[in-house]
Amino acid sequence: MTSDPRAPLVDIVIPTFNRAHLIQGAIRAALDQSWWNIRVTLIDDASTDATQEAVRPFLSDARFNYIRLANNLGTANAKNAGLLLTGGDAVTFHDSDDLPHRDKVLHQVRVLTAQDIGADDCLNWDLAGKTAGQWLQVSAALTHHEMILPDGRRVEIRRDISLLDDVFPNLQMGSRVPGDWTHINSGLFCAGVFGRLGGFEDCIEEDREFRNRLILNGEIIWIVPELLLTKIETPDSLTQSAISDYDSSRRKADRQMVWEKVDLWRRSGRVDPVPVDIPALGVSWVSRPDLLRRRDIPATHDTCVQLERILAPVSAEQVAAQ
Repeated sequence: MTSDPRAPLVDIVIPTFNRAHLIQGAIRAALDQSWWNIRVTLIDDASTDATQEAVRPFLSDARFNYIRLANNLGTANAKNAGLLLTGGDAVTFHDSDDLPHRDKVLHQVRVLTAQDIGADDCLNWDLAGKTAGQWLQVSAALTHHEMILPDGRRVEIRRDISLLDDVFPNLQMGSRVPGDWTHINSGLFCAGVFGRLGGFEDCIEEDREFRNRLILNGEIIWIVPELLLTKIETPDSLTQSAISDYDSSRRKADRQMVWEKVDLWRRSGRVDPVPVDIPALGVSWVSRPDLLRRRDIPATHDTCVQLERILAPVSAEQVAAQ
């Protein structure tokens, strides 16, 4: 993963849109992580509120980079922009209304860097393309989390089996919230996962689709059975806001697309990678151009062209400095 596999550089990517009232808490929680080797990148999805002013106190921190996108891309492609423009050994995504425990990333790093995880020979590893007895590299470290709903209820998300709700819905009986899968969006992912599987599908169900792609393509997923993240659902959260059109015909169509991929896997045993496709990718401002990197991830030709335009000034400065 890195020159020192025990100390991977972790990119904490925070996509945000018009959350100036919450963003300082999210940034502070990311920068206060006990794992020391981090870089926090805020992807401002062309906000129209005071987000840029709200992040000003953090601009002097050498671990923090503020990237303001030129166009509003939506949640999935804001995450993809964060992937394209960072280059750490591992990546995690924190929403602007997420409050991670200070040791969240530390716990996840220890799992991702473990050197003693083997494929137990009592399991059928052929289904995941692995061999019994071989050493396993963990691709994603997930954690349990809790949600605080707008009406004040606190819901703990601990039902690991719900990770399989699109594949085996018959296992989900008794779940307090249908589809309450362990929070994929705050998982810590080995960077190689994105090189193999691509980025996020541009849809409302992007975290659900990516979760399925991980599982169905045999990636190794480890779940830390502790509540290491609190997700605060507010009236303007994606799952609550009427503006986001989350509970809508589009969401239903996106979910149908996700299920069709599961059907494809049942027939073929694979799910195709998803190249990042952002022909409108552009950056209007970046606080630390020297922190920009190009990640090795499948992307369309038009996306690569836009990416080169963004990174060209950075490359020119690096050459001039030599």
